[in-house]
Amino acid sequence: MEPIINFANIITILLAVVLFVLVLILGKETHKSQIVATMLFIFLGLLVAHTVELITFNSSNDFAYDSIRVSMIFDFIFIFLSFFSYLWVDDIQAKVEKKKSIDRSLDWFWREV
Repeated sequence: MEPIINFANIITILLAVVLFVLVLILGKETHKSQIVATMLFIFLGLLVAHTVELITFNSSNDFAYDSIRVSMIFDFIFIFLSFFSYLWVDDIQAKVEKKKSIDRSLDWFWREV
């Protein structure tokens, strides 16, 4: 049993990174944080799917088990990156639309970036 999307394959990782960067650029250029949020939900869905696969895993194939675990690690990495990307594009969108943010607790982070 192979994972739905196997991040143990380097080509899959590269395709995911390219897709993520293209979606991030599209969201930044159009000033729409919803586009980047879509990627966040996709990676959350992949994490849930990989977790279900790991729970229902009933094979003696250690390679498939390790592939699912590696895929879950990359799911977490992409979730982390897409969450901060969402916050970044949302901040850009708020500045363009001249919306006032109630919570400015991440200002220190944006100054360092």
